[in-house]
Amino acid sequence: MANEPKPLTTHESQLQHGELAQPADYIDLNANVGAKIKNPLAGISQETLLRNVEVFAQEKGLSEHTAILQKGALVAQDPANYEDITGQHALTPDEVDQLRNEVLHKLFSSMGAEELGAVSGAYMQAPETALRLLGSLALSQDLAFYYANTSIKWRHPWALYVTIFTCSIGAAVQGWDQTGSNGANLSFPQVFGIGSDSTKDKLLVGLVNGAPYIGSAFVGCWVSDPLNFYLGRRGTIFIAAIFCFLPIIGSAFSQTWRQLFVCRLLLGFGMGAKGSTVPIYAAENSPAAIRGALVMSWQLWTAFGIFIGYSANLAVAHTGKIAWRLQLGSAFIPAVPLLFLIFLCPESPRWCMKKKRYPQAFKSLLRLRNDPLQAARDMYYIHCQLEIEKEIIGSSNYITRFTQLFTVPRIRRATLASFTVMIAQQMCGINIIAFYSSTIFANSGFSPYQALFASWGFGLINFLFAFPALWTIDTYGRRTLLLFTFPNMAWSLLAAGLCSLIDIRLTAHLALVAMFIYIFAIFYSPGEGPVPFTYSAEVFPLSHRELGMGWAVATCLFWACVLTLFLPLMLTAMNTVGVFGFYAGTNVIALVMIFLWVPETKQRTLEELDYIFAVPTRTHMRYQTFTVLPWWFNTWIMRRNVGPLEPLYKFEDSANDQDKIDAMYAADKVRADRKAGNGNFNGVGTGVHVENQESTEKRL
Repeated sequence: MANEPKPLTTHESQLQHGELAQPADYIDLNANVGAKIKNPLAGISQETLLRNVEVFAQEKGLSEHTAILQKGALVAQDPANYEDITGQHALTPDEVDQLRNEVLHKLFSSMGAEELGAVSGAYMQAPETALRLLGSLALSQDLAFYYANTSIKWRHPWALYVTIFTCSIGAAVQGWDQTGSNGANLSFPQVFGIGSDSTKDKLLVGLVNGAPYIGSAFVGCWVSDPLNFYLGRRGTIFIAAIFCFLPIIGSAFSQTWRQLFVCRLLLGFGMGAKGSTVPIYAAENSPAAIRGALVMSWQLWTAFGIFIGYSANLAVAHTGKIAWRLQLGSAFIPAVPLLFLIFLCPESPRWCMKKKRYPQAFKSLLRLRNDPLQAARDMYYIHCQLEIEKEIIGSSNYITRFTQLFTVPRIRRATLASFTVMIAQQMCGINIIAFYSSTIFANSGFSPYQALFASWGFGLINFLFAFPALWTIDTYGRRTLLLFTFPNMAWSLLAAGLCSLIDIRLTAHLALVAMFIYIFAIFYSPGEGPVPFTYSAEVFPLSHRELGMGWAVATCLFWACVLTLFLPLMLTAMNTVGVFGFYAGTNVIALVMIFLWVPETKQRTLEELDYIFAVPTRTHMRYQTFTVLPWWFNTWIMRRNVGPLEPLYKFEDSANDQDKIDAMYAADKVRADRKAGNGNFNGVGTGVHVENQESTEKRL
């Protein structure tokens, strides 16, 4: 590992509860060569931990919550064995049930109809009793907890869902505007005298269409950092919503292409700030187990905006000369609820902690979690991880934070991964359809109205097939979805291009081109659609989250701008088959980039991802190339039984759903044996590492 980048000098400031030491089990968050994922509270004696929490509560203005914070810290220290806590900090039955449900919600049913009915009846009468009874009978775990997917998994406070809904509906502005300009492309160039086939006019049309992405990539994304610093997540979203409202109204009343360009440029300011903040806000407010599903609502509502935009295009298609004005202007509608509802939502707890507003952070967590114990646990655990982050980063300003995106190893790896998933969204070819599907369908022989209707079908499929990702993104993971969908997008785009070679007079030409574009959308919607914004909102440490997300969104929207600017010229020079074939090839390139540079992030807290991205890129690439690839080839191509894949990351607590449930059952059995007095209790399942305890205590 001599060629690996050297870790930074340890930040010399003191941490919250003492001087930072480096014990034997210390993990360098710039060069985690061993790929170990560590709980920062493991190894601290209970007495020391409780004392640390008491000091923390006094210093942060949370003295009245000391008892629940201490209890929460004990749970965070040993998440698998909280039922073994005794004395004044012992958990109540309701608290135990809430914590068990966090694990049990992840199972899905494989139960027969008769068993399903029996367990369902038991659960409806006494859910918690049914849980314990079924567990004690050692029934199949899949059968015992079948209901959890539909019942427990989504049982969260309304404040959480209102927050996600309010933020994500703002994404509909972006999708609606894309499709509004898509339909308007059929008429506004002629109105403004830029509708000829000359290179100049083609570039001007592309410039007007790409204006929001120019504004986003060069201004909106980069002002999100100072806006978040001074105004918070909610204030930034409110300002962005204003810029997503007024310029759209201006677009509808534009009298020249220059006026339309300026309005759309201003729209980009809002889109960039909103796109850089909303996914972060959703990620910071969401529990780790369903964070992906909640954050991906950004893409779900973008897809909804695309679909509604196509619907609006059809609705006003026969209104005459003002049709394009209505198509552009109708996109203001989703910004209205965003303006009125955002300040009804709780501020991000992590942002409050970053600004030293701990009482406000705890109030937000109380609104966003089912039980005060969960809020207290998350509060102290986040605090401890943020203190560790400080040793990497130290103090910084806007310029140093931007520089550190490319110089600090842990952050640089997040920058590379977010760049990869974001640029892959443009490489996959989705926006050649989102921006120009009506033009592509018209070039394939559709009438203008038929082209709009075919585009509407694309929007409907894009929206409907985004829903499976609500389940798959946290079950199979972000990386798995990308690796599955990119090969399928490649062949479907290539097939659509080849079908455009069929004689345009034949019905098969229209039908097959549309069919393969729809198949492409089916694969895009649950994969590369929701993952980039969800993933990029997760991967950066809190200190660099706004600027890092700004970088990621700017990457995405800059290349969207390039695409919209030059696609009309590409269609003229390469025809439809050439353009589709080109993007089929870039899908394959994106697949290789994702395979090598994008680690998995599912079901880990935002702070635990520091350990994931501390693993050197070369270590990750070597593992994927020389361990994963041969295992996959032998298992799925050669059909050999080579055993399970050796994991790269060594978790103290597994991120695998079944492993977590197995660990919980093992702890249950230990407790049952102990109560029965049969002497089988041997300490298994305590989960607390006592090695180097003395030096570990000094860290926190």
